[in-house]
Amino acid sequence: MAHYKEQILATDFFTVETIRLRTLYVLFFIELGTRRVHISGVTANPTGAWTTQQARQLIWKLEDKKAEFHFLLHDNDTKFTDRFNAVFCSEGLHVIHTPYQAPNANAFAERWVRTVREECLDHVLILNETHLRNVLREYVEDYYNSARPHQGIGQGIPWPRGQPVGSGAVQKRKVLGGIINDYYRVPNRTSTYLS
Repeated sequence: MAHYKEQILATDFFTVETIRLRTLYVLFFIELGTRRVHISGVTANPTGAWTTQQARQLIWKLEDKKAEFHFLLHDNDTKFTDRFNAVFCSEGLHVIHTPYQAPNANAFAERWVRTVREECLDHVLILNETHLRNVLREYVEDYYNSARPHQGIGQGIPWPRGQPVGSGAVQKRKVLGGIINDYYRVPNRTSTYLS
C-alpha cells in the first residue's frame, strides 16, 4: 500500500461529547500521501443523505485543487451508503471497504482521530456544533495542515504556508488560545544602506 498512498483518500467518523452530553459526529477525510485532513462536516444526526452531500462538497473542493486520487478507503458504517460511494465512483475513484472489525485497515484515519483527541479535544470543553466546527477549523487549518511536522512524511508539513526558514529569530504563536504553542522562524531581514 505504501507505493499507492499518494492515490488514496481515507474517511471515517468520530464522535465528540458536548458539555451538555450531546453526541456530535465529525466526518473527515485524510490524504494518505500528504496527511492533509479535510473536515467535511459536524452534525448530531448523520444520515446517508447528509454524508452524501458532504462527499459532493469534498469532491468540489478537491477539483479546485486538482488532486488526483484513485481510491477511497472507508469502513462498513451504514452512513456510507451506495449513493455516497457513487459520488466518488463518478469521479473515477475505486471504493475500498475495510474488513469487518479491522480498525488497522484504516490505520491513518484511526491515528488521526487519536491525534486530534490528544492534542486538541481532550483540552477543550465543547459547547455545541458551532463551537466544535470552530475548534476543528482552527486546529486543522491553522496548525495540523499548515504548521505541524509529521514523522510519517519525513517531518514535512501537509500543506505548508511557504518555504521553511533555516535561520532567524524563533517566534511563538498560540493556537486554540494557548493550548498549543507553534514555534517558527522569522526570516532575517537584511537592511540596505545607501552610500
